Amino acid sequence: MSYNYLPLDRKPLNFQQVKNLLDYQQLVSITFDAHEKILQCRQYLDNKLNSGSELYYGINTGLGNLQEVQIDKSQIAELQYNLLKSHACGLGEEVPVDIVKLMLMFKIKSLSYGYSGISIETVKRLMEMYNNNVIPVIYNQGSLGASGDLAPLCHLSLPLIGLGEVHYKGKKVSSSQVLDELNWQPLQLQSKEGLALINGTQFMSAYGLFSLKKAEQLIKMSDAIAALSFDAFDCSLQPLHERIHSIRSFKGQVDTATTIKKYLKGSEIINLQKRYIHDPYSFMCLPQVHGATKDTFNYVLSVFLKEINSVTDSPNIFPEDDLILSGGNFHGLPLALALDFLSIAMSGLANISERRTHQLISGERQLPMFLVKNPGLHYGFMISQYTAAGLVSENKQLCTPSSIDSISGSNNQEDHVSMGANAAVKCLRLIDNVEKVLAIELLTAAQALEFRRPLKSSPFVEQMVSDFRQKVSFSEEDRVMRDDMVKAIAFVGSYSLNQD
Repeated sequence: MSYNYLPLDRKPLNFQQVKNLLDYQQLVSITFDAHEKILQCRQYLDNKLNSGSELYYGINTGLGNLQEVQIDKSQIAELQYNLLKSHACGLGEEVPVDIVKLMLMFKIKSLSYGYSGISIETVKRLMEMYNNNVIPVIYNQGSLGASGDLAPLCHLSLPLIGLGEVHYKGKKVSSSQVLDELNWQPLQLQSKEGLALINGTQFMSAYGLFSLKKAEQLIKMSDAIAALSFDAFDCSLQPLHERIHSIRSFKGQVDTATTIKKYLKGSEIINLQKRYIHDPYSFMCLPQVHGATKDTFNYVLSVFLKEINSVTDSPNIFPEDDLILSGGNFHGLPLALALDFLSIAMSGLANISERRTHQLISGERQLPMFLVKNPGLHYGFMISQYTAAGLVSENKQLCTPSSIDSISGSNNQEDHVSMGANAAVKCLRLIDNVEKVLAIELLTAAQALEFRRPLKSSPFVEQMVSDFRQKVSFSEEDRVMRDDMVKAIAFVGSYSLNQD
């Protein structure tokens, strides 16, 4: 086993560990402690079923509205097999591989506590799938976000029994083909195992953490790009004064004002005598708007860290208390609310970014109309702002909360659901849009800065622009703008500020 692995047990995971797992292709492994907890729980459940006739939901009964149907002991294994087949009802687009890998890891993590009745063989196979890059094909539609993410988690689990499809060695192939190649036998699931696998919030959690990782990068870049725009539009430092923010003192607001000032330190432009005593709100209110998004981000992150360090299937088994309890830890409303909140907060970054882009191409403050030398013959950055406006408008629609909806399922047994899966999928789509809008601002602001020459901005801003110019050159005349936009998007998503 490589030392480059993430140990999984009852110890809490933190955000950095999740990011490292994705960035450095780490392997995963449960610890000895988790191994023992899983064995003890499985043994307790086997003893309980062998020594009595008591009914336990989903273990020796049907599910949902079929909960009163008793399952004979000889049919319990068949129940698990049927459960995975019947619930694999996903549709829509395929879930990105990195998100599926997070789902696998979070499922292993939840099972590692030893409250789910899973067998150690099943957990080991999940680890083998992760570590050998056998990545199940999952679809982003089908979950209601209560009873957990049933359909997506079924598709995650189908390869355990030799069904479904997986991504392996760059191809999408049948699970049975990969099992044969790796000499793995399909598992014979025991009582409760199917339910342990498909109950849970790992689809919502994986989308959420993936979105938070991306949002963190965009929040950092939004400050850096805004600092560039600030100087390019010849703004005043006055709204960044610490005394203003000390009398309101939201953490994100204070931090943003401090960061923008740091980024602009040493600028020749910022120290010029200003002709204007009042900047547009998209510049003057930068700390307040960006800061509110940062504070929201931190709250949402706390919710998701709580969730990935929890057990979210049902029933839960407590050997030490001689209890098997059915409950609702699979209900995704905490995540749905947080995802809707994150969507709204991130949309604010795009809203204000697009307004700065608009100001930069407006022909104000000694900048040429649309930032070209011969407007009229050339159209410059006119239509890239249209694209940003279209993305911002789409985001407004994506911000409609999923968490306010609920549709009954399972013949009204599951009569309140979170719709957190819908919130998760659209949140990532919105964050992708934010990345594009910020890239358009970067493209625009870097162009505008050239019209301030020979004056220079700060060393920080000049370095970022120099790095950006390695990808996208100054626009002397009209060219296919999409090509520049695509390069700018990649830059925004990957650029390391080295200012932490």
